[in-house]
Amino acid sequence: MPHGSPLVTILVIGLGLAFVLGTVASRLGCSVLVGYLLAGIIIGPFTPGFVADQDLVPQLAEIGVILLMFGVGLHFSVNDLVSVRAIAIPGAMVQVVLSTVCGMLLAHLLGWSWGSGVVFGMTLAIASTVVLLRTLQEHRLMDTQRGHVAIGWLVIQDLLTVMVLVLLPVMAPLLKHDPHAAAPGAWQLVLAVALTIGKVAAFIALMLIVGRRLIPAMLHYVAHTGSRELFRLCVLAIALGVALTATEIFGVSFALGAFVAGMVLSESPLSQHAGAETLPLRDAFAVLFFISVGMLFNPGILLHHPLPLLGTLAVIMGATPVLTVVTLRLLRQPWQTALSVGAGLAQIGEFSFILAALGVQSGLLVERARDLVLGASILSILLNPVMVALVNRVNTALDRRARLRSGPAAPEDPVAALRGHAVLIGCGRVGSLVAEGLRADHVPLLVVEEADMQVRALRERGIDVMLGNAADPGLLPLLGLDRARILIVAIPDAFEAGEIIQQARGLSPELDIVARAHFDSAADYLSEYGASLVIMGEREIARAMLDYATRGTPSGGRADPSRI
Repeated sequence: MPHGSPLVTILVIGLGLAFVLGTVASRLGCSVLVGYLLAGIIIGPFTPGFVADQDLVPQLAEIGVILLMFGVGLHFSVNDLVSVRAIAIPGAMVQVVLSTVCGMLLAHLLGWSWGSGVVFGMTLAIASTVVLLRTLQEHRLMDTQRGHVAIGWLVIQDLLTVMVLVLLPVMAPLLKHDPHAAAPGAWQLVLAVALTIGKVAAFIALMLIVGRRLIPAMLHYVAHTGSRELFRLCVLAIALGVALTATEIFGVSFALGAFVAGMVLSESPLSQHAGAETLPLRDAFAVLFFISVGMLFNPGILLHHPLPLLGTLAVIMGATPVLTVVTLRLLRQPWQTALSVGAGLAQIGEFSFILAALGVQSGLLVERARDLVLGASILSILLNPVMVALVNRVNTALDRRARLRSGPAAPEDPVAALRGHAVLIGCGRVGSLVAEGLRADHVPLLVVEEADMQVRALRERGIDVMLGNAADPGLLPLLGLDRARILIVAIPDAFEAGEIIQQARGLSPELDIVARAHFDSAADYLSEYGASLVIMGEREIARAMLDYATRGTPSGGRADPSRI
């Protein structure tokens, strides 16, 4: 095996192995994250065979974190963050403090000092940004109230972590109770806290005042060059450059810096295009993050320290989600939001590794504590998808019970009054054009959408909307399909569309059902499940071009969107 090109070797072996094991995990009904983590364990230093560069992989993984948080920021405006401040700020602070206390109690049972317990508890209280964001994306919760609360929670946890990383070296002599070391004075602590807050505030102010004008202007200029390559390079330079500047100058984490950069850019019309350009790289480097986590895992800890490891895991996956749920319920959030956020936070990752390493370096943590953190992190990431899946089932049952309690639709309910209406599933780029065209033709319309922001916007325009996922078996019977003239499935996911079509066909065998597809195989799949008509976007574009080229009368083109 040549070792002259470790970067290429890591990319080829790491990504190749992650692909194979991720595919196997998916086939077995497990999360692909299981495959990625196993790939990291295989190429890690604790298993025989090839060992990847332990310094290079985490740096590549950091790029994945930066691009992931930048992409999240693109879909998360300043107003979204402000809207959940009353929930995320007190909730995250209470959860971190109480989870830290639980970790301190476990450390006390293990015979460690209270100072060690504080650091150990903090490592167990901070969730992995990458894991939680992947969970939100996989379950399409990013644009929902639950997603906004979870992201706001992450931002507060990130800020608290930055504060702890600054204060830990200053507080180390006091926490160790070292009589030969000078304890920090009150002025030192106040100065450290003030300096940290000042740096964070300066960075955010700079981004909101200067970045809000400069970054969109740069993208706008590059976009007008007509070069897609330059646009992609500009987006990557902004994401990586702002993240590096945030860390090197302002002491803010890479993740938070990239998130703020994306949030500033979200107000630009080019934000969606910017997100699409970074998506392939973001996904590839995010895989490297999970590989780097797997490389840290020493399977021997399962044999040498099983009970302490289980205790550590109990704090992460037991105490933290319970405390989160209780806190959110006290903040008057619905059970569904509390359970979703609690389950998403039931894991730890990158920030915990940094805190544990700094704790060992400061003499506050023993090597065994760091091993417990790493081992529990791997197990929590492996088990977290199972917990999230169980919570989703509970939330579905809660939604169904709430609908049953509300009883049959009242006569004044707009859904009950609809006759001969069109039911539109999904109101994204395609669905929104369909909705405008139906309204222009005065066709009664009912939209099913699961993004809170989109639902609010539609209701403000006077459109009847049902909030939820149409694939939920309890939702379709509420749409009056037996009285509808047509069902339009405008979502791009063919598998989910197939589930919806199959259920709808069972409820109303004679209903006209129209769906969309990108490939012939997807069109055949939807037709088999009962779609009356499947429209291929690329085929319609080709037909319009051909009509114009042969007859000069395009069937499509830049028509009035309300007439499409």
